[in-house]
Amino acid sequence: MDFVYRFPVVRGLQAGTEYYIAMVPLKMLSKLFPVDEEEFVLPEYRAQRKLNEARIPIISKYILDNRDSYVFSALAASIDGMFSYEPSSQNADIGVLEVSMDAHFLINDGQHRKSAILAALKEDPSLEEETISIVFYSDQGLKRSQQIFTDLNKNAVKTSNSISELYDSRDEIAVVTRNVIWNIEFLNTYTDKEKDILGKYSSSLFTLN
Repeated sequence: MDFVYRFPVVRGLQAGTEYYIAMVPLKMLSKLFPVDEEEFVLPEYRAQRKLNEARIPIISKYILDNRDSYVFSALAASIDGMFSYEPSSQNADIGVLEVSMDAHFLINDGQHRKSAILAALKEDPSLEEETISIVFYSDQGLKRSQQIFTDLNKNAVKTSNSISELYDSRDEIAVVTRNVIWNIEFLNTYTDKEKDILGKYSSSLFTLN
């Protein structure tokens, strides 16, 4: 490998296969993940859902409106190309991942986050030195990449609207609603703060949502 990207990483092991976690500056995302050519490929020949453009400004606005408190989970990506791992002398699971600049990075999970971050960077360049974690896997072909995407998304559990309302400190209506409930004993006693649908034998009369 003549020219390489060098990522300080932590090495892990899942299902007998190594993977690597790196902290990557946001400004690097456009270089690692250029405009998706997969957008123009039939679903059966790509490893990702089609990008929902309507979601991008919503997520981007979330970043810009919460500049001091936004948070994102890691992106997941497969490396299609040559790479090597160099462990440090102190710990075999901490080292440097060298990836050929000829390699391609395929996002398995997080394409909307990536696109929204790039949109936010255009409006606020000061974001460029902040980082996001990326979990790198070795690409093992289209079938494996499609399975990674499926596993990451199929097994994700969406939170209920009620629990989201309970924990959301940015939504003023949610904050007011919680305060009203907490200050009225009857509502506090008979409001289910976790579920969106009450069961047949529930002792609650309302859901928070």
